[in-house]
Amino acid sequence: MRWLHRRGRRLAALASVVLTLPLLPATVSQAAAAPPAPAPYALVPRPVSQQAVAGKGFTLTPHTRIAVLSKTPAVVGVGSYLSRLLSPATGYTLPVVRDTRAQKNAVVLDPHGPKSLGAEGYTLSSGKNGVVVRAHGAEGLFRGVQTLRQLLPAAVESPTGQSRQWTVSPVRISDSPRYPYRGVMLDVARRFYPVSQIKRYIDQAAAYKINTLHLHLTDDQGWRIAIDAIPNLTKVGASTQSGFTGGTDWYYTAKEYKEIVAYAKSRFVTVVPEVDGPGHTQAALASVPGLNCDDKAKPPYSGFDVGISLYCMKDKQHTANMTRFLTTVIEAVAKLTPGPYIHLGGDETPQATPEQYAAYAKAATSATTTRHKTVMGWHQLGQATVPSGSLMQFWGEEDDRESIGTADETESIAFVRNGVAQGATFVMSPSDHAYLDMKYDVSTPYGLSWSGYVPVQKSYEWDPATSTAKPDGTGSIVPAGQIAGVEAALWADRAYEGSNELPTPNTHWPEPYVYSDYMSFPRLPAIAEVGWTPQSSRDWKNFRQRLAQQGPRWTAAGIGYYAAPGVPWPGTVTVVEGAHSVETGGKALDNPGGSTSDGTGLVVWGPNRGGNQTWTFTRQSDDTYTLTNKTSGKCAEVADGSTSAGATVVQRACDGSTGQRWKVTPLGADDEYTIASARSGLLLTAASATDGAQVIQQTDSGSALQRWTIG
Repeated sequence: MRWLHRRGRRLAALASVVLTLPLLPATVSQAAAAPPAPAPYALVPRPVSQQAVAGKGFTLTPHTRIAVLSKTPAVVGVGSYLSRLLSPATGYTLPVVRDTRAQKNAVVLDPHGPKSLGAEGYTLSSGKNGVVVRAHGAEGLFRGVQTLRQLLPAAVESPTGQSRQWTVSPVRISDSPRYPYRGVMLDVARRFYPVSQIKRYIDQAAAYKINTLHLHLTDDQGWRIAIDAIPNLTKVGASTQSGFTGGTDWYYTAKEYKEIVAYAKSRFVTVVPEVDGPGHTQAALASVPGLNCDDKAKPPYSGFDVGISLYCMKDKQHTANMTRFLTTVIEAVAKLTPGPYIHLGGDETPQATPEQYAAYAKAATSATTTRHKTVMGWHQLGQATVPSGSLMQFWGEEDDRESIGTADETESIAFVRNGVAQGATFVMSPSDHAYLDMKYDVSTPYGLSWSGYVPVQKSYEWDPATSTAKPDGTGSIVPAGQIAGVEAALWADRAYEGSNELPTPNTHWPEPYVYSDYMSFPRLPAIAEVGWTPQSSRDWKNFRQRLAQQGPRWTAAGIGYYAAPGVPWPGTVTVVEGAHSVETGGKALDNPGGSTSDGTGLVVWGPNRGGNQTWTFTRQSDDTYTLTNKTSGKCAEVADGSTSAGATVVQRACDGSTGQRWKVTPLGADDEYTIASARSGLLLTAASATDGAQVIQQTDSGSALQRWTIG
């Protein structure tokens, strides 16, 4: 029933076969239909405040100007960015004019807003005469521009000319972020991304107000940044990727890295370089013999295992070798990186003794602070002494949260406690919510599921404030004031089709951007809203309506997204008859363990879209449906034909009786249904929204756990 969780970026054998699917924005259970009316102001992330305004909206014309109320280069740059953004689809070359006052028929960018807006806050107002975006500086204007583009028709994202009217609805918006750090990590070490594809990802992320790009530059499978003083790091260490050998240019020169940093800066995105250690270091060990205990270089590694490497620290000489190496590398990377952070890794080193780990931490943190950079690392770095104000990245999962306050707290929780005590702040990246390489469900062609399946609802329904709290949300280890923000992480060690198994010569490896598109969208916008929008303003039902309206934008922009079930994407409608997953409260109707026995009680569990969660709806002559489980071939019915509230729902051999028939009633625009027993008239109900909760029949109470999506 549950996957065997293996924490960290470890490999896990999966119990079912991954199906190879076309990377198209469509779902099995959906069919073409007239597009529904767009959700009003379908903005992602949801602003803090938005209000419709009476009157006409503002329509862009070839004569519209972008008026920048400043001569500051950064502010003028936002105006130029907006002009370039609008030009391909509209065909307009909107001039950017520098002025000191607002103008009619213009998009006005005013950087003189109140200081209370902060660096990223903004206001936006639109009416028939124009649009005004006001902020306290260029960065806030840029965030406001991302909202403005979502107020325009989806076709504005197209790279080619579109014939239509470009009208911004009349609205007033006031907005600012919940957390200052909102990041995404790209694993360029396991799978090399060309510079052009990194820029593409920066643009995609910045559109949802992500402000940090964490580049995982080094690992066992590759070293991706040139260090002039140690040329072998790229000559040897960059010759491999997961599944590939023989590379000669799978790295970034200093010039290319600066190009990435500058491009990110133009989108108000800070680059965080990661030099991992003391494990995940095979590429370095293959390049620098003195980092090995026998002073012989290791062979370059192109495999998929984890936990295979460690800097040699068995004696003073080799510890000194490591220290010199780290000092050289970190100094070079720091010179190339204007941002405040250097990420030092620190994860997955089971073979390191406490003394060895402490030696690594001392050498790496000293080299970082000497260059006036802030130390960043995975939460395991908390086991060592770190400077106060360091930034830890927590990627723990359900098992860690469940252990809090017990006699068996996990090591991860212990390391977090140590980090908090040393004055560290934390970025939350729980693997069971924020790891974009986790499969959506059993049919996902890429990635793994050692932290469970992560459908889009699960990537949205979590709170950074309780990431290190008990399952009931209490007892948070990290105080609210020590949470810096969130980060989505996209690992790339299984970026190929059929990723449950090791690749073969016939394995299909898509371009890195194809993998990134599919695994990031729609989950990256979900995590972006987690980091931006106040917790009190977030609601899955509302979000999925707004998210659906992003689909046409991604299509226009050429993003090959996954049209996740449970989201009412425009142009599709659920067809009840056929095979579906049936979900409520983020859980799916489940035949536990894939039982084939009569009388097995049905439960709800985290969605995986496997056979035990697939139900075939077959229409009957009286317009009711039978629900047949794919794995067992048995039908859902109320136990013993009971008509009493609270009776359990079980599976039994299909016999066509009234007790196995269910009336499915749509609930309107929310794309939800009630499912009522034809025998009792009572509703199919989940007893709770926890894994393993019984499914019963109950009177209609309006409960959310009586409302089901069929997808």
